[in-house]
Amino acid sequence: MPDIVVMFFLLGLLAGIVKSDLTIPKAAYDTLSLLLMLTIGLKGGMSLYGNLRWSLVPELLAVAALGALIPLVLMPILRRLVRLSPADSASIAAHYGSVSAGTFAVALAFAESRALPIGAEVTLYLVMMELPAIMVAIALYRRHAGKEAGEALQGIWHETLTNRGVILLAGGAVIGAMYGPGEGAAVTELFMGAFHAVLALFLLQMGLTAAETLRPIPWFHWRLLTFALVAPFCLAMAGLSVGLILGLPMGSLMILTALAASASYIAAPAAMRTAIPQANIGLAMLASLGFTFPLNVLVGIPIYYQLALILR
Repeated sequence: MPDIVVMFFLLGLLAGIVKSDLTIPKAAYDTLSLLLMLTIGLKGGMSLYGNLRWSLVPELLAVAALGALIPLVLMPILRRLVRLSPADSASIAAHYGSVSAGTFAVALAFAESRALPIGAEVTLYLVMMELPAIMVAIALYRRHAGKEAGEALQGIWHETLTNRGVILLAGGAVIGAMYGPGEGAAVTELFMGAFHAVLALFLLQMGLTAAETLRPIPWFHWRLLTFALVAPFCLAMAGLSVGLILGLPMGSLMILTALAASASYIAAPAAMRTAIPQANIGLAMLASLGFTFPLNVLVGIPIYYQLALILR
């Protein structure tokens, strides 16, 4: 049986496919998204309480390097095999180098339900992989277009670093690390207790959105759809390899693998609209939210866990 939170994604997906009148108001979705990211940040910060050490620096740099390398590898594949324009290739490479907070939350819930050992720093993986992937993809596009990469980076640092996801994740982690589970209990216990309920409702909305993205399925983009189904498993092996080299505990290893396999649908679209206006964001959302996110949530995460068990 899959985790119960995954069933809410299936419920939303089914409701969307049968064209039910089930909807979650945008204000409610924004609130759920805010609560989810803040809770993830607080959980990570409380784990870091009393556990901050210099040995984390090489680990986090390796994770950031993974985020930067993914667009470098994917850009030529998207250009030559998927046959996309330079703008769309860079955009989708950024989406897949960046990460999905929703996938992270499901992977975290999966690890916690099985009592897997999780490093205190896993929440920081989200922040460390987000920015490098976007910046590298923008630089690759500007180089292809014959423009200075620095021209496109003006304002993108601000756009990316002040994104609500980064602010909530990083801010929550700082607050959690400052106060810990003891002093912060008056506030954090409410967030921690509601984590799975918020995640379930968030996934319900993601199911509805995925169904909308897939209706109708644009079969003429079969190369992109194939990429969206194959790439996660290839990227998962890259994340698993980095995690094995770093000697991560099983929970952290599985979460990093899932993150590497994921694709952004919040931060990357916002950055790409600003930096590469020629890119078709709809194509990126079709791949990341329509195919890769459901794949990871429904079958990917359990497979990545089994791979980690075999190779560790």
